[in-house]
Amino acid sequence: MKKTICGLSIFILLFSASCKKQAGEGGQATIRGKVIERKMSDGFTFFGQYVAADKTVYIVYGDDATYGNDTKTGPDGVFEFQYLRKGNYKVYTYSNDSAGSVGPPVNLSAPKIAISKSVEITSRKQLVETGNIVIYN
Repeated sequence: MKKTICGLSIFILLFSASCKKQAGEGGQATIRGKVIERKMSDGFTFFGQYVAADKTVYIVYGDDATYGNDTKTGPDGVFEFQYLRKGNYKVYTYSNDSAGSVGPPVNLSAPKIAISKSVEITSRKQLVETGNIVIYN
């Protein structure tokens, strides 16, 4: 009888621990932000800035190694990821690398770099604002 109760207790403990919901889709929270693009010359002289319409933004759920979803910014540069659970997230988009592009000579094939923001959702129906994500082009 003692072995049965002990075995049942271990099974219930393992089963309940595996049911804990991780960061990701399936909730009621939202992450929202805006991408701002700074226009630069080939020598990275500042020309001006504007909202980055139709820019791809990615989201990483918790400690995942790769992104879990992506979305495009609207005409106002705003992006949104909906239906998220409590947890930690990272959102990112790509920018020209100003350090790799500065010359002379100017390196027009310098790699893109990820510009990211980390956020945490702490309540079920929370709206988390990332603020502006500034990229260079």
